[in-house]
Formats: sequence, C-alpha cells, structure tokens
Amino acid sequence: MLRRIYAIFQARNREFLRDRAALSWNLILPIALMFGLSFAFGNDRDAYTVGVLQQGTEINQDVHPFLKTKFIHFVAYQDFDLATLKVSRHQIDLLVEFAETPRYWINPESPKGYFAELALLQSTSSGETNIAKQEATGDAVGYADWLLPGILGMNMMFSSLFGVGYVVVRYRKNGFLKRLRATPLTSFEFIAAQVLSRLVLILLITTFIYTGTHLILGTRMEGSYFTLFLVALVGAASLVSLGLVVSARVTSEELAGGLLNLINWPMMMLSGVWFSLEGAPDVVRSIANIFPLTHVLNAARAVMLDGATLIDVGPSLLALTAMSAVFFAVGAKVFRWGQY
Repeated sequence: MLRRIYAIFQARNREFLRDRAALSWNLILPIALMFGLSFAFGNDRDAYTVGVLQQGTEINQDVHPFLKTKFIHFVAYQDFDLATLKVSRHQIDLLVEFAETPRYWINPESPKGYFAELALLQSTSSGETNIAKQEATGDAVGYADWLLPGILGMNMMFSSLFGVGYVVVRYRKNGFLKRLRATPLTSFEFIAAQVLSRLVLILLITTFIYTGTHLILGTRMEGSYFTLFLVALVGAASLVSLGLVVSARVTSEELAGGLLNLINWPMMMLSGVWFSLEGAPDVVRSIANIFPLTHVLNAARAVMLDGATLIDVGPSLLALTAMSAVFFAVGAKVFRWGQY
C-alpha cells in the first residue's frame, strides 16, 4: 500500500514539475504580488487618513503639531461639503481645520476616527487654544453599511472568476469540451450558456445574502433596489466574462489558479473592498479603475449610501458594459475546445 501511495505521490510531483507554465506562475505570483502591493502601500504605511480643510494644496506641518504625527496621511481639501461627506462615508477618518477657530469633524461610528481624534487631542492638550468638535454633516454611515457592498462584491468576484474560469479549464483537461466539439454547439453558444448560468447563480446567492444581512443588521439603503440590482447584474456579467478570458485557452488547472489569483488579489486590494483608497497615490487609483470590481463597488455604495439614481451611476454601468463586451468577444475569439 505504501509503495502505491508513494508511486502516486511521485507521479503527481513529476506532473507538476513538468508543467512549466504552472510552475512558473506558482513562483512568479507571490513575487509579483509582493512587489505590486509594496509599491501601492509600502512607501508610507499610514494607518489613518485625515483631511485638512484649507485654501491651498500644500500642507504646512508647522501650522499645528498634529500635522507632524507619524502614520497619518494628511490630504488637503478645499471643498467643505465634499470633505465632510467623505468623513461620513468612512473615506477619511477625520477632518481638521486650523483657522482662527480650530475645529474638527468626525464620524461617531468610525473606529479609526476615534483613534485619530485621540491623537489630535493629545497633540493639542498642552496648547493654549482648544479645538472645537463637530460631527460630520448629514447622517453618519456605519462601518457595516460601508463594508457590505465590498463583501458582496468580493463574493461575486470569487464566484465569477473561479466558478467559470476554473471549471472550464477542468472541462478541457478531462476531455469534456472535446466531446462537445463533436456536436453542433459553437464556442459562442457554449460561452453564452456558461455566462448565463453563472449569472443566475451569482444573482440568486447575492440577493439572498444581501436580504438576510439587510434584515438582520438593518443596513442603509437610500436608493432604488432596481438600480442596485442592475449594478449587480452588469457587474457580475463583466466579472464572469473576465473569468472566461482566463479559461479560453489554458489547459492546466494549476496555471488557471495562478492566473485567477493574479487577478483576484490586486482587484480585492485596490478596488475598495476593505478600505477606501482616499489619499492613495494617483497612480494607484488610476490602476484601480481598470478593474471591474472598482466600478461595481463605487456604483453600489453610491446607490446604497447616497441614494444615487440610474443616471448617477450611468458612467460606471457604461464602463462595465464595455468591459463585458470586450472580455466576451476576446473569450469567444480565442476559445479552444481541446488541450492542443
């Protein structure tokens, strides 16, 4: 028995080592992620983002000792309404103004805002002028309200990419696609069926999760349910189509897993699933806009938190529709039935 186990063990190891593409991706993927995430977040490991209400764009740290606090990224704002809205939406943790009458704005529901406030008060405790506290303008948004679209979007992303990309590769590897090729079924028809099937499953699961979470936690919903459903539909179509592009010609499950992770992790980190990219370098936010999940989350949060209409989220829907069309066309064009 042990000899048989060892024979299978040895054969599987040789199979993996001989698959140069899969081996390369298993080596390259973690290195690429380390360099990419270090570039995006490693230059200044700031734990908090604080807005500074002022006229210019350059922040003078000599104005107040708080502006010299380590691990806080300070961003200048000239528009008061925009800045306070970002505080209420958890996009920045605190907003300060060091004018004739120093004051600051905070979202009472923000955990990070609480600690940023402590740092601010500590830096002014020995000063001669007290700083006035105000809550963010409008209804403060709870962190659970802000996080829910990110959780739903992340679940859609994994279900779309792995539920289609990985499965199609397995079909190709075990010869199922080769048998389908003997039928009148075209590659376009097969891909369309895969997209529709996964769309139905994703929308059902997402609707179930959202409904349960909304009823139990009482999460915020300011906009139209139809608009939110449309955002989910178009976003899921874009993500599923992206998964098909990955699986169109790949024959190795290991390589498919590496490619899908190469897409998943940067998208999850840069699309605003867990935290806002407010204050991140411009190049990072530009890169984030190439991911479908970024447009999905921006549109979903706008509908749920701000009551955005279909016209308001129109640019995001158009971007997602264009991505879906491109991904679908490329996937259908380069699709391969067999392994060779």
